[in-house]
Amino acid sequence: MSAPVDGPEPAGAPWGPACGVGSLPGSDPAEAVRTVVGELPGFAHLPELPGRGAGADMLGRTAALLVDLAVDLTPAGWRLVPRPGIDQQRAEEFLARDLDALHDIAGDWTGPFKVQVAGPWTLAAGLERTRGDRAVVDPGARRDLGQSLAEGLAAHVAAVQARVPGARIVVQLDEPSVPAILQGALPTASGFGKLPAVAEDVVEQELAAVVRALPGPVVVHCCAPRMPLGLFRAAGAAGLSFDLGLVQDLDAVGEAVDAGVQLLPGVVPGIDAALPAPKATATRVQAWWRELGFAADRLPDAVTLTPACGLAGASPSYARAAMRQVREAAKYLLPG
Repeated sequence: MSAPVDGPEPAGAPWGPACGVGSLPGSDPAEAVRTVVGELPGFAHLPELPGRGAGADMLGRTAALLVDLAVDLTPAGWRLVPRPGIDQQRAEEFLARDLDALHDIAGDWTGPFKVQVAGPWTLAAGLERTRGDRAVVDPGARRDLGQSLAEGLAAHVAAVQARVPGARIVVQLDEPSVPAILQGALPTASGFGKLPAVAEDVVEQELAAVVRALPGPVVVHCCAPRMPLGLFRAAGAAGLSFDLGLVQDLDAVGEAVDAGVQLLPGVVPGIDAALPAPKATATRVQAWWRELGFAADRLPDAVTLTPACGLAGASPSYARAAMRQVREAAKYLLPG
């Protein structure tokens, strides 16, 4: 196993050797951007700060991008409404501050750079319609959400690109709700029942429609058990982001590698925990790669290391340590 090298970050995979998932603790967007570009100089991302409150959470942040659709916050959560209100305005203001911080601190960034939003199925699962049921049960509502999300996200990518001209932007769709949707395990809005399962081909087709409409490569992230890797790949994902400890379908992983799909395995916990030495983390990844049956020299280009999930629930010091861990572990995966 090669030792870490000093100097600039290695090129690693075409997407970058290590990256974050999305969320961080804290409420200061400038500090968050500064932390990410400092700890992950090979592949940074626009941080999400849900600790700021309603509108900075995953659903509220994504709803701020919707075109011609409005949401508002109720005691039960986010709901589609006829006209935008103060809660949606707050979400839009949070996003604007994030873009300002990005321009001020990372305007001269060059290389891969990732933005994250809730995917169309997770968005539909989390938003209620006016009469109280989840939008996911209504094919028309799902179609409208998917089209609105794709249009708004394309505009968001353009806004990021304008502020960071040297960035090669990757879009990440967070889809933690898809396993529950497929299994019929998603609770009703009341919480007293379960919604019926949605067929796999329907989930694939509607996700694919959004992926096709987006500029640049798209990563689909899911850190829930039973992540449907094959479905996400069939929907057009250029990258698959997952908790390494939760994915057991090695055949699906191998098919993704053969298809040229980038793997973004999460290799350190998303909440405070004792971290092993980076070399030990790299050894774990190498053992997993050998189990997949691929040549060792393919590993650096096929894999980008990440934390297992977002870091919003971690302490600031642990979040920095987790990002540093994946960066340092990635150095051990290089040949030589």
